[in-house]
Amino acid sequence: MANNFLPISKDDLKKRGWKELDIILITGDAYVDHHSFGTAVIGRVLENKGYKVGIIAQPDWRSKKDFLKLGRPRLFFGISSGNVDSMVANYTANKRDRKIDVYSPGEKCGMRPDRAVIVYANKVRETFGNVPIVLGGIESSLRRFAHYDYWDNSVRRSIIIDSRGDILIYGMGETQVVEIAEYLKKGININNLNGIRGTVIVRKDCGFLKDYVFTPSFHELKEDKSNFNKAFKIIYSEQNPFSSKPVVQKYDKRVIIQMPPPLPLREKALDEIYELPYSRNWHTTYNRYGGIKAFESVRFSITSHRGCCGECNFCSLYFHQGRIVQSRSQESILKEINFISQTQEFKGTITDIGGPTANLYRAYCKLWRDKGFCNDKSCLAPNKCKNLELGYKEAVNLYRKARKIPKIKHIFIGSGFRYDLLVDKYSESYLKELCQFHISGQMKVAPEHVSDKVLKLMNKTSFSLYEKFVNKFYQINKNVNKKNCLVNYFISGHPGSDLKDSLELGLYLIKRNIHPEQIQDFIPLPMSLSGCIYYTGKHPLTGEKIYVPVTFKERKKQRAFMQYRNPKNKRLILEALKELKLSNLAGKFFGRRNIGRIPGDKRKTGDESLRSDEGRRKMRKNEEKGKRLKGKGRSKSKNQKT
Repeated sequence: MANNFLPISKDDLKKRGWKELDIILITGDAYVDHHSFGTAVIGRVLENKGYKVGIIAQPDWRSKKDFLKLGRPRLFFGISSGNVDSMVANYTANKRDRKIDVYSPGEKCGMRPDRAVIVYANKVRETFGNVPIVLGGIESSLRRFAHYDYWDNSVRRSIIIDSRGDILIYGMGETQVVEIAEYLKKGININNLNGIRGTVIVRKDCGFLKDYVFTPSFHELKEDKSNFNKAFKIIYSEQNPFSSKPVVQKYDKRVIIQMPPPLPLREKALDEIYELPYSRNWHTTYNRYGGIKAFESVRFSITSHRGCCGECNFCSLYFHQGRIVQSRSQESILKEINFISQTQEFKGTITDIGGPTANLYRAYCKLWRDKGFCNDKSCLAPNKCKNLELGYKEAVNLYRKARKIPKIKHIFIGSGFRYDLLVDKYSESYLKELCQFHISGQMKVAPEHVSDKVLKLMNKTSFSLYEKFVNKFYQINKNVNKKNCLVNYFISGHPGSDLKDSLELGLYLIKRNIHPEQIQDFIPLPMSLSGCIYYTGKHPLTGEKIYVPVTFKERKKQRAFMQYRNPKNKRLILEALKELKLSNLAGKFFGRRNIGRIPGDKRKTGDESLRSDEGRRKMRKNEEKGKRLKGKGRSKSKNQKT
């Protein structure tokens, strides 16, 4: 593995003896040359195929200066918002400005514009005219069709229309970007690239296609939410790489066409991507800012697989990485661990060997290789499909080999786990291995909620499996003499969840003495099924009407039940309980003595009847004591509240 970064300036080109670049990649992230960062992966893949590639990271979009610094590419500009959708990166679930950006130097905010792909692409078009523009990354991928935008609270057009891009790559993109480069290298016009899997194109009509499906037009789905659901259902059903047809959506006098998804990568091809000569560091220009925070969490981590067959409805992975799990070979992973162990910065700990779900490494279904996945049922919900084989034996074997590598002190698995795959007998030896050697004190799991009604809408398994897992987890830890604990992730404000459901969750957390500091506020992401429910109020696949908590006030109340120990949430909890006519439960959250007083508020708040007899007697006693002391010439007692 080399230590050379891809060029970012004209000086870098001179050092290499290059007069021009074939491809220039523009990203909303700082430039980190590591395989956890999409721009670095695409750049190294293209470089490996012989192309001259440069990177413009976080250009100032208010002028042309940064866009001109590498000149005009011979083949195309590739544009991405970075590892995160720019609106998610810039704003919280409450639509407030984020205070930090871990993908920017010094965690500084404001380094990328809102709707970065659109802004960058239009600036390139303004600067260079009719240069080929290829869109990619998570923002382009999940906004490839007409979509509901939470921050605008409206339906927006496909991003390829608004950005004036020539072709859009969805998914991980390695195979598509190379195919596009090969065609352009041969002199084929970018507007004639009509059959590349994993791409979206804009055309006047779709007459050149033999077999395809139409969604409702942009105008139709924007005007009628039932048409929005119809469009989502069609797009959702056409994501199988082996059976999907092109999907066409009309925009006035033009159409966008999604070609079928790319075929899953074979093991060898995936290994090659992760073995490319990444510098495995942020670019040296960021040293003066203290580097890039997002890199610190992955510096000594290993990506073992991609794709997730969990198909959670609030997650967009189904439309990006897909349902088919693609795993690297043991040899490739061990080779990378061995390389990391030789680096100067390494202190002995591998922080992760994982992917979207840690315990899906080497998961396999016999259909995945040639037929894809089942369109009429999920792999994991409501229960694991009998045809899904889990790779626990291979994973344990990998972990044991990794522990034997010289200079390795610890191998931890930092990614989240599917707890529902850790409750049966086939998982015992795997879970024991994890608890004994590969958990750094905390294991990440995502029960998400306690209400089976809400969990079903999330496409998650019954909460009873979580209870079963918790008992098994702590029993195994006891057996191996470990004191590992669980880090639980919950979602607040998901469609289908009302105040009563959130109260149920809050009471469960109290019972278990769980007080999570971090709660994921539900964000209706583009091209997620839960996001579709949020906008339309109906399940797009069943037509069922679903309750949706829309107002910020209710969303805050639901969150408050989960973070009941935060004093700032007390008034919200009292209001919510009063609304539910369950004020008698306040003692569960605050204890009998602390019900009536809200921190920072001198007024009597909440239901006066909630105060206990003991509390009222104590208040009267303190008042009488204060009067007696005042009568003796003292203005205030040290015991009297000011």
